[in-house]
Amino acid sequence: MKKQDIIFALGFILLFLPFFLSQSVFDFYIDFNKAHGMITSFVKFAILATIGEVIGLRLRTGNFYQKGFGILPRAIVWGFLGLTIKLAFVIFAKGTPIFLAYLGVEGAIEAMQGPFTMNKLLVAFSISAFMNLIYAPVMMTLHKITDMHIVNNGGTLAGLFKPIQMTNIFVNLNWGVQWNFVFKKTIPFFWIPAHTFTFLLPPDYQVLFAALGIVLGVLLAIASLKSSK
Repeated sequence: MKKQDIIFALGFILLFLPFFLSQSVFDFYIDFNKAHGMITSFVKFAILATIGEVIGLRLRTGNFYQKGFGILPRAIVWGFLGLTIKLAFVIFAKGTPIFLAYLGVEGAIEAMQGPFTMNKLLVAFSISAFMNLIYAPVMMTLHKITDMHIVNNGGTLAGLFKPIQMTNIFVNLNWGVQWNFVFKKTIPFFWIPAHTFTFLLPPDYQVLFAALGIVLGVLLAIASLKSSK
């Protein structure tokens, strides 16, 4: 392990340590998240998903930083993507049980409020599946477009706010990797099971969802590595 890995690991531990050592810090997070869910989502993904991308950069290049990578622009993009993720989380968590009840699944709406049952597992899986099959591909593609936009503009903050050359980026996007790895592998084999488990947890313990932001950043960074080959 290199010195930079040790420093990064220590920084990562220090970031999360207060939540494990102090109940008051953890309770403050829970209360603030309840009252200001959108703000928390922006901050969580701006930090955690960007950390995931930095880890992906380390796997790809051997370094945690590279000129033109654009850590701050990526953090801003992830913050706004975090808002849409929270939006999707709320919409699908509330709407899917209603849709299942419409299809005739008895107790679908009440299942998520009670203890674990097979019915609750079915509803949690359905929420995760609908969210990841309908929303996730759009979000992941938008992330890839902004990722290419940041790189094309040298990773600068000013470059982030330049008009996105949508047609050019869309045409040159590596759809083979986007479809065969990002969509066909990460969605069914990781994201649907992971979010099924997340939806089974009580709302206060769905902090796990924040940690998944790191995994999201890593997986999309790996996709970028595949695209460059």
